Amino acid sequence: MDHKTVEEYILSMPGARLEYPFGEDVAVYKVGPPAGGKMFALIRENKEPVQLSLKCDPALAETLRQKYETVLPGYHLSKKHWNTILLTGQLSWEEVQDLIKHSYNLVTKS
Repeated sequence: MDHKTVEEYILSMPGARLEYPFGEDVAVYKVGPPAGGKMFALIRENKEPVQLSLKCDPALAETLRQKYETVLPGYHLSKKHWNTILLTGQLSWEEVQDLIKHSYNLVTKS
């Protein structure tokens, strides 16, 4: 799964936008008011495999880390509420899409 496919799917979420508040190496996807908004996904640029960080319910986050070796505690994020997923193919594209939706729903409903 390539960066472009993941990015297109993330940006298909209603109101999603791309910003670079941490420099050109970290793509940050937010939803909400232009003057702020909430992060729901991050991609470390120019990394292979793609490294996708997503907000996650803490219990689910722990379950995913135990089940998949490519699901890690959030890189430079709250380890309780964020996972970083190495997109190696261990998780199917459908599973990744579900986790992106889960992250989006967490920040839009809070």
